[in-house]
Amino acid sequence: MAKTVNAAFEEFLKDYINLDPQDTEKARSSRDWLIIEQIHSFPERNLYFPTLYSEKDIYFGSFARRTKKRPLDDIDIMIALSAEGSTYYEYSSDFIEIYVPDSAYKLKKLCADGTNKLNSIKIINKFIALLDKVPQYQPADKHRNKEAATLKLKSYDWNFDIVPCFFTAPGYTGRTYYLIPDGKGNWKKTDPRIDRDRVTQVNQTHDGNILNIIRLMKYWNKRPTMPSMDSYLLENMILDFYSINIHSKASRYIALEMPRLFQYIQTNIFYQVNDPKLIQGNINNLDLQDKRKISSRAFQDYLKSLYALELDEKGYSTSAINTWREIFGNNFPVSVY
Repeated sequence: MAKTVNAAFEEFLKDYINLDPQDTEKARSSRDWLIIEQIHSFPERNLYFPTLYSEKDIYFGSFARRTKKRPLDDIDIMIALSAEGSTYYEYSSDFIEIYVPDSAYKLKKLCADGTNKLNSIKIINKFIALLDKVPQYQPADKHRNKEAATLKLKSYDWNFDIVPCFFTAPGYTGRTYYLIPDGKGNWKKTDPRIDRDRVTQVNQTHDGNILNIIRLMKYWNKRPTMPSMDSYLLENMILDFYSINIHSKASRYIALEMPRLFQYIQTNIFYQVNDPKLIQGNINNLDLQDKRKISSRAFQDYLKSLYALELDEKGYSTSAINTWREIFGNNFPVSVY
């Protein structure tokens, strides 16, 4: 229960939006143990496990970018492997083949039968075979999930998605990439450094106020009032908005930002949203019907948010808080009055 709108938002963020600090600490500790104590020792435990390129390991996903809302259900890790002189041929950014020289005997065993083409499914399964010997994981929950080896901890609520990858040499533009499984046995390009650095830069430009806004809007996005867009799409729409509005900094009073974002989403959900990594192109793949429903909900909540701000400005805190509850649902705090 809260006396003011600002207090209500702070309580809502603490109790329903932001990750529990203790869970975050446990998750980071268990992640580090998994990588340092377990995965990095795999080549010592198995003669044919690929050589690691550990200095290029990278955390990715919303947990790494600090844009993850509750619940903490997955943690993404990319584990880099040494290419051992391998080369790759790029048909497109999401269809890449890696070719292994005969001298790379560890990788050679993971090629498609009778070829020197590295099979990403066999790489993932090699990880799973070694992870199966780690007693802290539930045996039934070690499996391949498209591009990752997914593990479920016995004692915690979150999964680990472990993605094997290769780090490329600089291309003709000087740029480097990560190559990860495409879920079909081949490989595709990505670069989580771009997403990570973009979130950090925009957040710093706006005095550290963007992370809470992203998490709050992800909660709004998951409410059963409209079709949910992909959270990565929503995150990038928000970052696009605040990248454009660098001279109108985000307020630390999060309620003031809601009308601006609802209005932006109402209109821009119909437009292309470009991948900031310049790899995927347009990431807004929603169909027109879903776009219309999201736009309609954003417009309704835009009007409600303006009304809530007006009520609060006139001193009607209880009515203002109740209006915000209409937007964010019954988990939003009630007024003490």
